[in-house]
Amino acid sequence: MNSGNKLILLTTIMIGISFGCGAEQTVNVNTVLDEPKSEQTVEESPTPVDNQEEIGIVQHTYSSPPAVVIDKDKKYEASIQTNKGTMIVELFSNESPVTVNNFVFLSEEGFYKDVIFHRIINNFMVQTGDPTGTGTGGPGYRFDDEPVSRDYLRGTLAMANAGPNTNGSQFFIVHQDAGLPKSYTIFGIITDGLDILDEIATVPVTMGPSGENSQPLERVFIKSILVSAK
Repeated sequence: MNSGNKLILLTTIMIGISFGCGAEQTVNVNTVLDEPKSEQTVEESPTPVDNQEEIGIVQHTYSSPPAVVIDKDKKYEASIQTNKGTMIVELFSNESPVTVNNFVFLSEEGFYKDVIFHRIINNFMVQTGDPTGTGTGGPGYRFDDEPVSRDYLRGTLAMANAGPNTNGSQFFIVHQDAGLPKSYTIFGIITDGLDILDEIATVPVTMGPSGENSQPLERVFIKSILVSAK
């Protein structure tokens, strides 16, 4: 599975957000100061990482999406603990119950433990959720998109995908406000720990096999995700 694309000031670039499966996709992105951000778009484009065998990451898969494990009438909070620090996230269980349910299930299964941020684009987003760290991995199933009514503001968590209704485990966190099309299900936002997001987003990167300058030179990973209901 792959996913991908976009954002930089005063230039035209080619980017992507990785997750699903299939061929690499890119989009021409024009972002100028004060230009309406609604013109921005994102499509998938994998950024493979070659060291997963060395660090012992194993991909776990499931045959179908999870059964319901949350109460959509309750409020949920996630503590995403990384080797850079902890980010506290409000989950939108009433707006995106299927996506939040999926995130909670995978978190409680330990699916995200030791998973790296395989794609980092400063001032745009950081991407994680692929146990293989290649931009092509996932949980073994897909589920449908949910309606998006919010904008992709700084700290927003949204699903990476390979097109409509191809959600799995990969997600991205918006580093700076992004005018993306509402094609990526939003399921949460950081309420504490934006400084940690900044640390992750500013990790040095290099050009990966896809040709995108987004492959981290430093291993940044999720230590655990703890979810609590309020």
